[in-house]
Formats: sequence, C-alpha cells, structure tokens
Amino acid sequence: MLTRKQHELLLFIHERLKETGIPPSFDEMKDALDLASKSGIHRLITALEERGFIRRLANRARALEVLRLPDSIAPGLNAQRKFEPSVIEGSLGRNVAPPKQQPRASNDMDMPANVSIPVMGRIAAGVPISAIQNQTHMLSLPPDMIGSGEHYALEVKGDSMIEAGIFDGDTVVIKRGDTASPGEIIVALVDDEEATLKRFRRKGASIALEAANPAYETRIFGPDRVRVQGKLVGLIRRY
Repeated sequence: MLTRKQHELLLFIHERLKETGIPPSFDEMKDALDLASKSGIHRLITALEERGFIRRLANRARALEVLRLPDSIAPGLNAQRKFEPSVIEGSLGRNVAPPKQQPRASNDMDMPANVSIPVMGRIAAGVPISAIQNQTHMLSLPPDMIGSGEHYALEVKGDSMIEAGIFDGDTVVIKRGDTASPGEIIVALVDDEEATLKRFRRKGASIALEAANPAYETRIFGPDRVRVQGKLVGLIRRY
C-alpha cells in the first residue's frame, strides 16, 4: 500500500513519461508535490523502488522507468498475458480445439455469509476529536477479512497516519480490546473524552501515541490517562 505522497509522485512520473518520454527532474517533482526539499523526493523514489513500482536505470541521469501502477488506477496494466491454448493437430490430420470447460455450478453453500459490523462514527488521525460517536450504520465484510472476535469500524478524519497508508476519508476496521503491543495501531481514548488513531508505544511507565506523519509530534501520557479501545485489523478505501 502506498502513502498519498508516494501515490502522487508515481502518477506524476508516469504522466510525464507518457507525455514527453523523459522523466521529470527532482526539482520538478519537488515542486509538483509541494515539498520543501529534494531529500523528500529521494525518500519517496527509494520507497517506490523498494515496492517494485519504479526502477532507476544505471548510468543515465534522471533515468526512471515505471514498472507498474497501483491496481486501483490501472487494473489491467499489471496483469499477466492471458493464456491461450494452442490448437493441436490430431491423428486424423485436422486441427482440433481443446474441449470447452463446463461452467462450474454455483453453490451458495460454498460461500460464507458476510459479517455485519457497526460503523461508530469518526476517529481523528490528527488532533483528537470528540470521543467515538454512537453507531451510524452497518458495514458488511467478508469473514476472512476480520477473523474472530468483536469488531467495529470508524471513518478516519485527518492526515496524521498517512505514512502508515491511512488517509483522510478511509474506513478502518478495529478489533475491540483493551490491550495492545508496542508498534500496533490502536484506537486510544484519552482522558475518557478524546478518541484518536495512533501507533502505540511505551516510554517507561508512560504511554506514547505516535503519529505516522512528521508534521505531528508524539504525545506522551500517564498510563491512567489512556485506554485502549481496540487495534487496527483492516482498512477500506473508496475511489
């Protein structure tokens, strides 16, 4: 999953190559993404290269090649060529096409029923907002997406978790619970009145709520001020 800036840079490079055949310069990429320095572009390109979206060509300045786009943008671009069986010449000296497969009869019993979980309003991925609201509607999900346990969903508001691939407007699926391990992304209730989505850390006896955006500071609280309300197990994005 790409962050928003990685996604924007990949599309900018792709469009420039399609229009001119020449990759954009680092200055052009910096200006297009409204970044303060080219070091941020270097980090984004490295991340895209590590994820297999682009390739730097050796011994050529500014040489970049787009290997693939996210499936949400170009689902057919990355697909393998469809297999087409060759016609086989049979013993009678004529071409014989392979027999057609009979369609498999559908059986609703093979498909497990979807699971409905409540959408509990909005959660802040930024400056904390009011605590989790009451249930607004239900969300239907395949059971293998969530596994066992009690779950609920929240709509994300804010950009503090964008480097974890969580954007404003996404819907996160949360497994309800009151414990978490360091590094897990949780729903934290601060002082019983502010709910926020952050990465859980420990600083000695204190609890740290860590953002995934350098524009936001890590907030540190005493252990009695933060209650874990569940941890992130899934994410849904509409395009």
